[in-house]
Amino acid sequence: MPSTLIGAARQRPCTLVVCRGCCCGDPRKLPQSRLRSTGGTPIGTDHAWQLERLRAAAAEHGFQVRTTDCLGPCDQANVIVVQPSAAGRRAGGRATWVGFAMDDDCTEEILQWAAAGGPGVAEPPVTLELQFIQPPRDARVRSRR
Repeated sequence: MPSTLIGAARQRPCTLVVCRGCCCGDPRKLPQSRLRSTGGTPIGTDHAWQLERLRAAAAEHGFQVRTTDCLGPCDQANVIVVQPSAAGRRAGGRATWVGFAMDDDCTEEILQWAAAGGPGVAEPPVTLELQFIQPPRDARVRSRR
């Protein structure tokens, strides 16, 4: 059984961890668009659509999406962490935190990067790099253990 787990870890795909805690994904903090379904210009963030879009692309391209409670940097909501695949980690890729991930362009750039392999495998879009943030201190300490 341990060799099965090791084999599974070697095949782990890129994973998007989507914060849906106290601020991220909360329509009271970051209002949802009510116009997307009518074809109008969206105002604010459509949290449900974003998660649906991420999951649909993951199913199509073979990466994973999971949600978590609060990741910490609430002042930079919405936060998505792009975790490298096993191959990406072997190539030196590390988890990359993306802040202010609220608009369609950012969502699409994250999807394109994950579909291309994510950290360690593919370069992120240059405009997405402008939204990279530092993880909270406790997350940095945990990653060094």
